[in-house]
Amino acid sequence: MKKPLLSTTSPEPAADLGAETDRRGSDRYRTVWRIAKVKRDGDVGLWRVRNMSDRGMMLAADVPITVGEPLEIALSDAVIVRGRVVWSEGGRCGVEFDEEVDVAAVLKQLASEQRASGYRQPRLPVHTRAELVTDEGTSAIELVDLSQSGAGYVHDGHLEVGKEVELVLAGGIRRKAIVRWSKAGRGGLWLTQPLDRADLESIRRFQN
Repeated sequence: MKKPLLSTTSPEPAADLGAETDRRGSDRYRTVWRIAKVKRDGDVGLWRVRNMSDRGMMLAADVPITVGEPLEIALSDAVIVRGRVVWSEGGRCGVEFDEEVDVAAVLKQLASEQRASGYRQPRLPVHTRAELVTDEGTSAIELVDLSQSGAGYVHDGHLEVGKEVELVLAGGIRRKAIVRWSKAGRGGLWLTQPLDRADLESIRRFQN
């Protein structure tokens, strides 16, 4: 029986997973526009899911991708699939799942999760220094997670909820933000200027 959550097994060679059209039976493709957290050897990033079938999916990312490398793809905190890259070209790659899934059931579960209260975008775990610029000056923080529109941090002081700040990341990336919550040296930012998806395809750029 097909399962929405997968474990790792040795994959067999797959057909081209880049087709955009639907096919019948277990090879039917569903166009999917969502962000997934992709773990690979020594790295993790947010990549875009372009389409998905029972046997695999197509992902979009501009980072170098090697045919044959294993990927762990978290479509949400509860829905994780595993597979291997079978082709890579022009900022896209095809992944064959280690085990088939019931794509209709997976997409239904993801839609239900997204409608639930407390849902939030996939976030990348990071441990990197950054700066917050306010009218009073610049202070150092330690980032613990990042998404396109949010960031979690630890800080040795108190930042007032609702305060407007500018977040300065590695490489000079700057984004306007608002302190969403702050308690006991930890806090969360809402980025009023979201990060570009490409900025989050690999956390290596934020390691310092």
